[in-house]
Amino acid sequence: MSERNVLGEELEPCGTEPMTGFLRDGCCHTGGDDRVMHTICAVVSAEFLVHQASIGNDLTTPRPEFRFPGLVPGDRWCVTAHNWARAHDDGAAAPVVLASTNESVLRLIPIEVLRQHAVDVPADPSALDL
Repeated sequence: MSERNVLGEELEPCGTEPMTGFLRDGCCHTGGDDRVMHTICAVVSAEFLVHQASIGNDLTTPRPEFRFPGLVPGDRWCVTAHNWARAHDDGAAAPVVLASTNESVLRLIPIEVLRQHAVDVPADPSALDL
């Protein structure tokens, strides 16, 4: 059975430019391992990136050994539920693509909180105010 999103539907891809997902397959899969919780499809903002760096999660510096290009505002990226929740608690949550966010996050973050940050991603993410 395929993984589901927080809306109860089939999990949709999060992003391929850059290629995201813990498995670098474009999707926020768990891979059946709850320790691998890169399951929230976020459209990263400058504020979110600064927040993540402040908690020791540098998302802007490329790490080729992990096939990680470094992110810029507007990139769609599968982030960990725990780090997104921390950013939310600190007032720096990134917008969330619900159709591409894994249902497993609902054990940590209520759907109502995710809906507050929900965004449909246009073909050109630069149109978003990030």
